[in-house]
Amino acid sequence: MLQNHPQATVLVADDSATVRVLVRMQLESAGYDVVEAEDGQHALDAARGGQLDAVLLDVEMPVMDGFQTIAALKDDPLTRDIPVVFLTSRCAGEDVVGALRAGAHDYLRKPPDPAELLARVAAAVEVTALRGELRRRTAELDRMSRTDHLTDLFNRRHLDESLQAMIASSRRHTLPVSVLLVDVDHFKQVNDRYGHEAGDIVLQAVAASLSDAVRLEDVLGRWGGEEFLVLAPFTDTGGALTLAERLRTGVAAASIPTPAGDVQVTISIGGATAVAPGTAVDVVLRAADEQLYAAKEAGRDRSAVCQVS
Repeated sequence: MLQNHPQATVLVADDSATVRVLVRMQLESAGYDVVEAEDGQHALDAARGGQLDAVLLDVEMPVMDGFQTIAALKDDPLTRDIPVVFLTSRCAGEDVVGALRAGAHDYLRKPPDPAELLARVAAAVEVTALRGELRRRTAELDRMSRTDHLTDLFNRRHLDESLQAMIASSRRHTLPVSVLLVDVDHFKQVNDRYGHEAGDIVLQAVAASLSDAVRLEDVLGRWGGEEFLVLAPFTDTGGALTLAERLRTGVAAASIPTPAGDVQVTISIGGATAVAPGTAVDVVLRAADEQLYAAKEAGRDRSAVCQVS
């Protein structure tokens, strides 16, 4: 059963002002917003300039006829998904076939029967609504596939792809990019003493603290277990160390309430800055991991950053 979409906007393109007024009145009586165009070029401009849910398109128009107009609509990524209903007095079988082959959603004889007009427009608008819902669901699935379920940060898949893109951009523009590997100190002891539920709460709190401290352009995610990764584009070694210290002190200052009692943790951070155009991703990650190990060996709750070339 077709759903009602009263806020939908329909473009009526016809060189006859009489037809446009007639169709407008019928559509507006059903709650649609209506945009008019007197020829194919104006129809194309209106489609590119607004958010349309359907197009009623006359075949015989000046400047650009209906077939030229639909070809232009289907060739433009901004308009190719708008359902087009041809509106014409030509009703031979080959005309209908030609319209459908051109990409039309449907075909209406002119002058249109009011009930048939509303039914076919409703069907076209429903297609737009279903496509929009599909895009929203696809985007949500993509977001879920890139998100860590515990911390709601990006997961390793997204971090891997972002790091590849940042290194490529750094290489292309000859600008530095820094990577910070963050590890929660003595996290096993947290789980052993307070329980895994408290451990999860601690990871969520650390994630929130890191989120508050990173910059808008940085990419933060959970690398795995109690490790997090920060990708800092256009950031040299000095900037990376400044960022690392802001992350570290923010976590150290927080007391995290859990059902088993308040928990206070620290983090150690190892960072690496890529400055040479040919620096490989695995080289940067290895260097950051070595710096993290050095920070832990030096007593934990500290940052260490190096430059790789």
